[in-house]
Amino acid sequence: MAAAAAVVTPSGLEDAVSRSHGEGAGEAVVERGPGAAYHMFVVMEDLVEKLKLLRYEEELLRKNNLKPPSRHYFALPTNPGEQFYMFCTLAAWLINKAGRHFEQPQEYDDPNATISNILSELRSFGRSADFPPSKLKSGYGEHVCYVLDCLAEEALKYIGFTWKRPTYPVEELEEETVPEDDAELTLNKMDEEFVEEETDNEENFIDLNVLKAQTYRLDLNESAKQEDILESTTDAAEWSLEVERVLPQLKVTIRTDNKDWRIHVDQMHQHKSGIESALKETKGFLDKLHNEIGRTLEKIGSREKYINSQLEHLVQEYRAAQAQLSEARERYQQGNGGVTERTRLLSEVTEELEKVKQEMEEKGSSMTDGAPLVKIKQSLTKLKQETVQMDIRIGVVEHTLLQSQLKEKSNMTRDMHATIIPESAMGSY
Repeated sequence: MAAAAAVVTPSGLEDAVSRSHGEGAGEAVVERGPGAAYHMFVVMEDLVEKLKLLRYEEELLRKNNLKPPSRHYFALPTNPGEQFYMFCTLAAWLINKAGRHFEQPQEYDDPNATISNILSELRSFGRSADFPPSKLKSGYGEHVCYVLDCLAEEALKYIGFTWKRPTYPVEELEEETVPEDDAELTLNKMDEEFVEEETDNEENFIDLNVLKAQTYRLDLNESAKQEDILESTTDAAEWSLEVERVLPQLKVTIRTDNKDWRIHVDQMHQHKSGIESALKETKGFLDKLHNEIGRTLEKIGSREKYINSQLEHLVQEYRAAQAQLSEARERYQQGNGGVTERTRLLSEVTEELEKVKQEMEEKGSSMTDGAPLVKIKQSLTKLKQETVQMDIRIGVVEHTLLQSQLKEKSNMTRDMHATIIPESAMGSY
């Protein structure tokens, strides 16, 4: 429930939407901050948490065979048609969860009517919706997230769910406790272990005990010489108390290194012993299972042989029927090939017949048609009329020409007579 601390209250969401769109027609729109573009992602994540509290996966998605939406499904555009259908389905389910009856929208319903019904139900809960309904038709965006978040809030109120303060677990700091047996070693134990390892693994090296004894004798000789010179004034009880006080600080702590080869060898021995012990237990089960499987296979083989012996005649009949079927299929394929060839020839002959019929119809229509004859008669009549007119014109021209010739001839005769009379008159004088 740690995510519940970050849930945005519905009133805050309404204020954000009203600030982004303006609360009235005459009011100026308040400028939004730089993070307002990402506010719908926060609302979408809160919506997913609320839907999980309402158990929408069991009650809605599995019943309708729908895929669960992602945490930013309605915040980013992916598939507007699918997102709008998912928005309508979720809205209808949330309204029903809030105690109101609302029919589940279908795929072919009018989207405008569906959006208006959802907004009317939202306003009936006392929520504001000061934005155009077309903003919801795309199926994504801050208005879609706002509507679904408001409906989820109402559904949670109806079922009696209340948000509680998150409880954070108190982390206790654990003190590092190193076991004395494994990690803390005194100097004497270290010397003993090193001496044992050296004697077991490396026999050719110098004996450390001999060297230790020699150094111990030298120290005794030097201390004896110093005791002759120095005299201690320290009380023995105080010295023992100081030794007990300082003794824990004198312990040498050796931390185990995972990269050490000795640890790896120990782990290999442990794993080997574990595998051997597990193998002893599982080998009996595996042998038993192997024997059971072998007996089962033997039973299956004997049963198979018995069935084959009992059904031998049926198998022979089946094989004969299969051979007859293959022969029939071959004959069918051969006959089908002949039919296909004849069908192709028939189609070619039919096409040629259609062409011949079309030519005969064209010739018959041209022979029985009297329109060309009528046109010829009209043309002959017109030619006759034009011929008559030309004859008349020719006659008029010939008449005019004859008159002009006659007139010219009369003029010539008159001129000739006029020239002859004066000559005769002159001769008489």
